[in-house]
Amino acid sequence: MIFDVIKAIVLGIVEGLTEFIPVSSTGHLLLVERFFGFADEDFGKTFAVLIQFGAILALLSIYFGRLWQLATGFFVDPKARRFVIGVLLSFLPAAVVGALAHDFIKTVLFNEWLICFTLIVGGAVLLWIDMLVLQPRYRDAQTFTLPMYFIIGVVQCVAMIPGVSRSGATIVGAMLLGADRRSAAEFSFWLAMPTMAGAFAYDLYKSHASMSEGNMIIVGVGFAVSFVCAWVVVKTFLGYVQRHGFALFAWWRVIVGSLGLIGLALGR
Repeated sequence: MIFDVIKAIVLGIVEGLTEFIPVSSTGHLLLVERFFGFADEDFGKTFAVLIQFGAILALLSIYFGRLWQLATGFFVDPKARRFVIGVLLSFLPAAVVGALAHDFIKTVLFNEWLICFTLIVGGAVLLWIDMLVLQPRYRDAQTFTLPMYFIIGVVQCVAMIPGVSRSGATIVGAMLLGADRRSAAEFSFWLAMPTMAGAFAYDLYKSHASMSEGNMIIVGVGFAVSFVCAWVVVKTFLGYVQRHGFALFAWWRVIVGSLGLIGLALGR
């Protein structure tokens, strides 16, 4: 039990620190599970998804005031209504593809070798986007065009391949469509709300039979740690990328992916 709690703390830290930055939380969790041996347990297959709820609540707690403004202004403020519709448009592709391909993604794409390769490739993409001399047309996530919201949502679907990163795909797509770093990163937060909530609800429905009182204690520990770590990341991420870009995250992906490949080749 003590060892399970320690693993829950470690996974909670990994989930909270990586969920909202472009390094792929799913990829990191699967690699940590692989090298900790947690993936061999039936409950370990659903634990990573369940502790995402802590990260979701951290994001919602920080954005609660703005969410309330959007909710109360939906029927009276055209700008608020347009942004909510934009987020839903962006969420739609992932909802459809995720529902149709859920089993394929879980059984085929959740592969450690694939994760390591996509981590490295994604790092190269982030370095590339950082070096581009872009001329941003949008500096506020609420001013993107409706087609732009939808296209970002289509790009997000690539992140269903573990290791790609949901936030990374969203940020790169938004920047290539004219957003600056900060607005692209912030929209990844807005899009994370329905996307993560939908994924959590679907996986909870699929895996509720494996839950037990003992498992719930472990999830509670992971949830609390994930919440705290994610809260810190959300509060600091936008300011960091606005000043420094994505090089740190790109090189982190390359290092983790490379070490993962070495570990897998050695049979760890």
